[in-house]
Amino acid sequence: MTRTTIDSLLREVRACRICEDDLKDGVRPVLQAHRQSRILIAGQAPGSRVHASGIPFDDASGERLRQWMGVSRDTFYDATQIAILPMAFCYPGKGKSGDLPPPPICAETWRQRLLDALPDIQLTLVIGQYAQAWHLPQQCKTLTETVQNWRSYGKGIIPLPHPSPRNNIWLAKNPWFETELLPVIGKRVAMALTGSD
Repeated sequence: MTRTTIDSLLREVRACRICEDDLKDGVRPVLQAHRQSRILIAGQAPGSRVHASGIPFDDASGERLRQWMGVSRDTFYDATQIAILPMAFCYPGKGKSGDLPPPPICAETWRQRLLDALPDIQLTLVIGQYAQAWHLPQQCKTLTETVQNWRSYGKGIIPLPHPSPRNNIWLAKNPWFETELLPVIGKRVAMALTGSD
């Protein structure tokens, strides 16, 4: 796929209005990708702050995710290095206990076409249960079990909990994540960005 084709696909996604009648906050697809992207961040859906700014992970979750990855803001937002493709590109709105889940139609319509347009991905960080359901068909019953079994997915994919401050309790209950998995994430990110094995 040529760069022109990728640019054309991104324009299509950014102009998408499939969910317009269902999203009370309106449509604003937020994503980042480039043919040369080496890391894919497969997230859930933009939150309200990201919906307002139009910048992926432009919130406390993004700050924590960049810390986990060991990358600067400049590197994080360099599409030639990092693609950011949530399961839904628009903010789904608020539910009773947080943001609503990503509408499946978004992934059904766009996801495989976009993934096919990223031939150089070396590492995929799969954040949260919705992204894990798509990218890890052999996932465990719970998010905790899926993340604990990170070794079983090979060097090219790492399942993660959402980096939201709402998950502070999960992080406190699972100290192995910080001691065992975070150092691995940093190393694999660095390797993917430099193209080393």
